[in-house]
Amino acid sequence: MYVPSHFRMNGDDAPYAFMAQNAFGTLVSTHDGAPFASHLPFLIEEGRLRAHMARANPQWRSFGTAQVMVVFTGPHAYVSPAWYEAAESVPTWNYVAVHAYGVPKIVDDPHEVRAMLEALVTRNESGFARPWEMHDAPASYIDGMMSGIVAFDIPIARLEAKEKLSQNRPAVDRVRVAAQLARSDSPADRELSALMTLRETTASL
Repeated sequence: MYVPSHFRMNGDDAPYAFMAQNAFGTLVSTHDGAPFASHLPFLIEEGRLRAHMARANPQWRSFGTAQVMVVFTGPHAYVSPAWYEAAESVPTWNYVAVHAYGVPKIVDDPHEVRAMLEALVTRNESGFARPWEMHDAPASYIDGMMSGIVAFDIPIARLEAKEKLSQNRPAVDRVRVAAQLARSDSPADRELSALMTLRETTASL
């Protein structure tokens, strides 16, 4: 990913926090000589990603031999040149994204697979008043479902993290863009505005 210095995400922990918050990622690899992608929920841990896919999905068959890329994206929004102070401006798009690279390793141990699935369920059920747990379903049913998946770990070899939040523009333009996005009907626009405001506040400390 092309990451100019002024758009680089600051802080070693920031990419992990972003991935954890936007943990539904796109796993990209090569299959039969062509690009292939799967959209999957990930568990984010220091130094590795954990996930699973359907056994019928052919993508896992090339795991262990080549590096893959997992793309995590957050809010994004169109930025109009009319929002800038200077007349000589052009449209652009603001966004946040993290790319993680590594060679996937298939996890065969059923106890480890079950622990990974339980962790994934717990993370996604934790906000509900009555969280569902794996033992709520018959053990034979869970065992059958587990036989239809392939679990894997991706030790992270490299991270690319980009926050394109108008850092290349004067402060007055950044404030104007954030204000325009804050007034939008789009939740993604408003979320991006909040990120821009937070970044400005943090930078001024």
